[in-house]
Amino acid sequence: MVVSDNTRGILYMNIAMATFTLNDTFMKLVTQTVPLAQAISVRGTITVVLLVILARIMGGLSFRVARRDGWLLGWRTLGELGGTILFLLALQHMPLANLSAILQSLPLAVTLGAALIMGEKVGWRRMTAILVGFCGVLLIVRPGTDGFDRWAVLALLSVACVVLRDLVTRRFSTSMPSVMIALYSAIGVTLMGYAGLAVEGWQTVTAREAIQLALAASMLICGYLFVVMAMRIGDVAIIAPFRYVSLLWAIAMGWVAFSAMPDGWTLIGAAIVVATGLYTYLREYQLQRRVAASDAVMTGVATADR
Repeated sequence: MVVSDNTRGILYMNIAMATFTLNDTFMKLVTQTVPLAQAISVRGTITVVLLVILARIMGGLSFRVARRDGWLLGWRTLGELGGTILFLLALQHMPLANLSAILQSLPLAVTLGAALIMGEKVGWRRMTAILVGFCGVLLIVRPGTDGFDRWAVLALLSVACVVLRDLVTRRFSTSMPSVMIALYSAIGVTLMGYAGLAVEGWQTVTAREAIQLALAASMLICGYLFVVMAMRIGDVAIIAPFRYVSLLWAIAMGWVAFSAMPDGWTLIGAAIVVATGLYTYLREYQLQRRVAASDAVMTGVATADR
């Protein structure tokens, strides 16, 4: 059975969203007692070391970068830095499910960016599905209520940074290993954390906090690798909506780790989000079958003409 690039991209995105949400959960737990800059720097150090080992094992550890890829790395790292610090600041003051809900605007933003900036085609059915999914997100966020405060604004700004990161990822040459893209991002975020230590200072971490940071780093590595691989193959308009599954993970982890059960509106919005993601996948599957059938007919015609 041949698996299409879009199907693999969807699978990678689902794995990335699960591991990113687990990373967020551990970071929210640890930053309740550990300064944010210290948590970023410790998690980042572990992440960088593990990524270097992984890159060495995979044979992709090379800091030689083509000039064009170097510029792209700079822009991607800038987006990663902004997205990380803004997200973690919001995470300290918002319920995990609420913050994740705001981030569900990413598929719409990335798809529109791909269409407007990169010229990728987006059919009206897929765009409609994404817009409906975004309406589901609005049911969760409910702008204008007390829950939509300055921390929610920071979350929206982090969305803009992640859009920059993801669109730039699409432009890398095939010779640039995904593990090295992830490593450069990790190095940038880690250095930002150490710079923050000059302001916040350092405190001794407990064994529990160290384990939480190590688990966060492990999940972050998986998220880095799989989101990079997802954004480098297939169509953005098809793959990006599957970021929505992170909302389900956030609701589950918020309930398990923080005893925060979402209300009815949140559950209704989540159901709409899931439905639109499934529709997008089914639409892609139907299009693949049509293309395969058309190719089979053309092959038969060509064979008959010989």
